[in-house]
Amino acid sequence: MSNLRIDGDRLWDSIHETAVFGGTPDGGVKRLTLSQEDRKVREWFKSQCEQLGCRVSIDEVGNMFALRPGLDDNLAPIAIGSHLDTQPTGGKFDGILGVLAGLEIIRVLHDADYHTRHPLILVNWTNEEGARFAPAMLGSGVHAGVFDRSFADSRIDAEGVTFAQAIEAIGYRGPTPLGQTRFAAMFELHIEQGPVLEREAIEIGVVTGVQAMRWYDLVIVGREAHAGSTPMDMRQDALADAAQIILAAQDVARRHGGLATTGQITIAAPSRNVIPGHVTLSLDLRHERDGELDAMEREIASIIEDRCQSARATLAPIWKSPAVRFDASCLEAIKKGASAAGASTRNIVSGAGHDSVYVSRIAPTAMIFIPCLEGLSHNPAESASKKHCTLGAQTLLNAVLFHDQISADQGSS
Repeated sequence: MSNLRIDGDRLWDSIHETAVFGGTPDGGVKRLTLSQEDRKVREWFKSQCEQLGCRVSIDEVGNMFALRPGLDDNLAPIAIGSHLDTQPTGGKFDGILGVLAGLEIIRVLHDADYHTRHPLILVNWTNEEGARFAPAMLGSGVHAGVFDRSFADSRIDAEGVTFAQAIEAIGYRGPTPLGQTRFAAMFELHIEQGPVLEREAIEIGVVTGVQAMRWYDLVIVGREAHAGSTPMDMRQDALADAAQIILAAQDVARRHGGLATTGQITIAAPSRNVIPGHVTLSLDLRHERDGELDAMEREIASIIEDRCQSARATLAPIWKSPAVRFDASCLEAIKKGASAAGASTRNIVSGAGHDSVYVSRIAPTAMIFIPCLEGLSHNPAESASKKHCTLGAQTLLNAVLFHDQISADQGSS
C-alpha cells in the first residue's frame, strides 16, 4: 500500500478538463443537473471509468455507479464519490473533486494492477446541489429511501420543466432499481466551502458530522396599490414585511449560534410604481444541534405572525435534514489515511449539506475536507490548490485501503 501514490498532475488535469463542460467566461462552471452540460460530463465520466475496466450502471434517477471488482466480490463494495452538477455560479471543485479523486484512485490501482479485497464503486449522485430541482441531495436521498421516484419526478425547475422530463431529455433514466446498489461504506472528499482550514493552516479536515438544515418557502400576500397615492399607514406591503422577517431571522440565528439565509425572492407581477402585494421567498435555517434549530423555527414563526398584521403569511417547510454524526470506524480510517500521507488534521463539522448525509442512513460513512481559497464556494472564483487536491485524494486512497483491510478482516473472523 505504501507504494500507491496519487498522480497530482493527472488529477489536476482532469479537474481542468472537466471544467469545460458548462464553463463560463469568468472561469466558473454552470452545469445544472440534467442539463446538456451535465449530459456531456456524464458521458466523459462513463467513458473514463469503462476504459479502466469498470462496469457502469445507472439507476432510475440517474445516479451513476462505476464498479471495479475486488478479490472477493461477495463483499459489499466500498463507495467513493460525490456529484458532477454545480450551482448557476459554480466553480471547478465543488462536488466534482470527490468524483475525480475517486477516478484517480481507480487509475492508480489499475496502473499498479492492485486489487482491493472489497469491490470499489465510484458514484456520481444526481442533483446534489438542488439548484435546478429542490430539494438538494435528491439522488442520494432517493437511493437511501428518504424520497421515492414519484417525488423526484415531480420536482419542477424555474422554467416549468419537471425532473422526469429533464432526465428523459438527456437519456439518463437508467434501468438499475432504486436502492439496489448497496455499500460496505462510503467516503466523500470535498472542498471545505468555509474558511476554517485555511485560517488555521490545516491540510485535512476530518468531518465528524453535518449540521441540521431546514428549507422553507414563505409566501406573504398583502395588497397591490399605487405607489404614489397610497399613504404609508394604509399600505399592505408584502415586500416590506418580507424585509423585516429576513432581518429578524438573522437576529434569531445569531442569538442561537445558527445560520439563516434568504437566497430567493420573487415579487408577483413587479412594477416600479406598484406596492408589492404578493411575495415569495426562501428561508434556509441551519444549526449543529436539532434542538436549537427547533427553537429558531419557533421564534421565526412567531415573528412572522406578529409582523404580518396587514398581510397573510404562510411558512411552508419543503425540506428537513437532521444533524448527522459520521461513522467512527470510517473516521478512524481517514485519520490513519491522513497520518500516512503526512497531513495535518483537525476535526470539523460541515456547515453544508452533502450526499453523505443520506448515505450515512444506510451505510457507514465519513467525509474528508481540504481547504479552499478564502472559504469561497458556489462562486466562479472558487479555488483549491493542486497540493491540497493531491493530499486530499491521497488521504482518501489511504482511508479506503485501511478500511478495506480492517472490514474484510472483521468479515472473515
